[in-house]
Order: sequence, then structure tokens, then C-alpha cells
Amino acid sequence: MRPMQHSSKIENVRYELRGPILHAAKKMESEGQRILRMNLGDTAPFGLEAPESIVMDMIHHLPGAQGYSDSKGIFSARTAISQYYQTRGLMQIGVEDVFVGNGVSELISMTLQAFLENGDEVLIPAPDYPLWTASVTLSGGTAVHYVCDEDNQWWPDMADVEAKITERTRAIVIINPNNPTGAVYPRFILEQFAKLARKHDLVLFSDEIYEKILYGDSVHIHTASVAEDICCLTFSGLSKAYRMPGYRAGWVALTGPRAATAAYRESLELLASLRLCANVPAQHAIQTSLGGHQSIDELVKPGGRLREQRDLAWKLLNDIPGVSCVPAAGALYLFPKLDPEVYPFANDEQFVLDLLEEQKILVSHGTAFNWGAPDHFRFVILPATEDIEEAVRRISAFLAVRRKSGAAVPLQAVASAG
Repeated sequence: MRPMQHSSKIENVRYELRGPILHAAKKMESEGQRILRMNLGDTAPFGLEAPESIVMDMIHHLPGAQGYSDSKGIFSARTAISQYYQTRGLMQIGVEDVFVGNGVSELISMTLQAFLENGDEVLIPAPDYPLWTASVTLSGGTAVHYVCDEDNQWWPDMADVEAKITERTRAIVIINPNNPTGAVYPRFILEQFAKLARKHDLVLFSDEIYEKILYGDSVHIHTASVAEDICCLTFSGLSKAYRMPGYRAGWVALTGPRAATAAYRESLELLASLRLCANVPAQHAIQTSLGGHQSIDELVKPGGRLREQRDLAWKLLNDIPGVSCVPAAGALYLFPKLDPEVYPFANDEQFVLDLLEEQKILVSHGTAFNWGAPDHFRFVILPATEDIEEAVRRISAFLAVRRKSGAAVPLQAVASAG
């Protein structure tokens, strides 16, 4: 048999959160080593489970969830999503504007495939959730990254955003709250995005999966609320706030002038039909989730588990010499910086591999999120406080022997960087 070759479409696609580093961790675990995982935003392994009322409601509907649903999603789920947005001021979102999918991940790919021509450019934040960059590439587009400013609460550098717009630019991706930085964008930032979209005739893709995970006085504002005259796609779901990532229940709501978006809506309906439907049992959890008690509020308020873990991780990481970290205003991550004058690492993937091998701790390297320098890593705040304390202790011990004093102390195997 002739060797099977992968498609050329895969050449520039990366999703390193589940790549070689994770494979190395799994191999070590198979050999009996215990790895402290601080790398993925999966709530279930850390005892943050879905509310029982939602699980029981889904179980109750199982006998009637054995067949296909409407390709856009069951009516009760789409109605609940529509009503949720209407209570937040987005009165233009009706039932027919909502598409339910197997998580936001599927909908990102579907909406981009229906939209992009080969060579079209899409502006994506750096750092980003890497699925956006991968999906743009797989859809034939070109991802162009605009910079988020670490010195300004990780908010987008709007001058850089506008400078990256060309005649091939078709859309801007906004991730708010942001993964991996935890930044939450104020209204004036969103208004500037809307202004650029109007000026350059662009579409806005707004990833808001962490919209309910907010700390302190942070307030989430829907991008669509400041862009009613623009085509805007709003993504959200049950994975994070309701702690059910394995159920794969997400949605996208399409807003904007109906005449201008009619052909695109038809293409989305076609692609939704081609995949037949989303996971039907999980769709029955949507109405109960959006309409019931919002248990996430207790987790993020002062004294709540996520708030306490965020505060502890932020303090401990900042206590390490040469490490600085902007406090996350939302989401489930911190994105600390390793001062390159103190830690002159040339390859952050090798840094993470060496940390894994020596200290049995797994984090994600910053360039996996399309950050341009090897000086950051993502730290998940989901583990319990004792695990956070132990993880930071190990990171501190690892860095202590590599801290620059006078001459540079290169990372082991940096010569293999490429």
C-alpha cells in the first residue's frame, strides 16, 4: 500500500495543548509517575462538577433524546438561549438566530468554513485560544495576530489591530474574557472594535465562553450589544460556567442586518444539516442551565473556590523572582511572564518539557497560544489550593537553578530549539 500522506491543509495547523508535551506526560504516567497537571481547563478532574439539577434534568429527557433533533438545535434550547440574550439587552436575537453545536469548538469551524475564501485574512488576538488560528487555517484563511498589551491589563492594542487590517481582511476575532490571559474588555474597547468593523466592512466573531466567570468588579459586555448594525457572531456554551465540558453543548447567535446576512445564514443552515444535529441529550441541559440557579456566582465571589484559587496562584507566582503576572479579571487561567533578562530561555516548549521531566508538573508554553516570544506559560487555577501551592513550589525550585546571575544559564537542550 502506498503510504498515506496528510493533507497540505494540515501543514500550518497547530494545537499544542494536546500535542507532544501532553504525550510525554501520558508516557510518564503510564510508567507510574504522578504528574501534577496545571495545563487544561477541564473542570471535572478537579471536583468542579455540573450542578446536580442540570444532570438530573438531562437524564429525565434521555428516553426522548434518542433520535435526531432539528439541525439547528431543539426548540426549547434555542428559545432559552434567545431569551437569555434578550434579558441582557440583545432583543434582536430570536430563536432562528441561534445554532446549537457540539461545543463552541465545532461551531467555530462551521462558521469559518461557511465564511472564508482561500487567502482571506482574519485578525486574531495574540495570545489566543489556538483553535481559532487552526480553524482559520483549515478553512483556507490566513490568521493575522494582533497584539494584546500585557502592560495594559492584557487589553488589545487597538492601534496594532487597525495596522494589521488589509484589503484581504474579512473578520476580527474577539475572545472576551480571554483565554489564556483572563482579560475582560471594557465597553470602550468593544466600541473601538465595532468602529473598525464599520469602517472596513468586517465581521466580528466574539468568543464569550467564559462570560460568567468574572472576578472582583469585572463586568462582561456582549460585543453584539455595541455592534447592532454589524454582522456579529456570539459564541458561548455550558462547558465552563456550568462545568460540563464533556457534554459538548455550545451555541452561536448571529446578529446584524438580515438582508446583508441572509446568504451566510443559509450557508450555516446547510452546514448544520450536513452534520445532522448536535448531541441531543446535552441540548436538554441548556434550558435548565440558563434558567436556573447560577452556581458559578458562588465560585467566583470573594471566598468562593475559584476566586480564592486565582488569588493564591497569582500571589505565589508573583513571589518568584523574575516572574510577573497580571491578575486575571475572568476565565480560569493566569499567563505569567518569565523575565528574559533573568531567564534567557530560547525555547519555551523545551522549558515546559524540562519542567515536566524534572519536577513532574505540566503547564502549557506561551507560544502554543500564538504568543510571539518564549517568555510566558499558562497556569490553570482549577486545582485545589494545596495543589496550586505544590505546583508553584516546584516551578520556583526549577527556576531557582536556572536564574541568571552574571552570565546566562541556558536551558538544557536549548540547542535543539527550532
